[in-house]
Amino acid sequence: MKSIFIVGDQRIFEKTVVKADLAVFDAGSVHDVYSTFALGRDAEWSSRLFVLEMKEAGEEGIGTFLNITHKSPALLGQTVKFIATVANLNKNNVDCDVIVKVGERIVAECQTGQKIVSTEKLNLLFESLK
Repeated sequence: MKSIFIVGDQRIFEKTVVKADLAVFDAGSVHDVYSTFALGRDAEWSSRLFVLEMKEAGEEGIGTFLNITHKSPALLGQTVKFIATVANLNKNNVDCDVIVKVGERIVAECQTGQKIVSTEKLNLLFESLK
């Protein structure tokens, strides 16, 4: 694992809310807004951008936690900006604070955790669970 970041470093990810991101369950559509579960997926991706630069050959990142406080909706077609900031680096753990915005309006505040481990160790864990 490369130690190339410090607390406070940031990565930005932007996306446009599309139909696949809307709040839809088996029972049907709830709202034509960016769903909390899609927001969580993309918050985790924004923090994974650090992991992609940190991991070395034979290593992979795995999520350890995700907290979301959804503050306001993002509508279909709006551009959502994720600002991921390294909050804590401890051994092979990378924790981020993520602010999600549409323009200047805060859509959500999130915290994510990822751990970088050997691919071999991950594969052994997955195999042991079968």
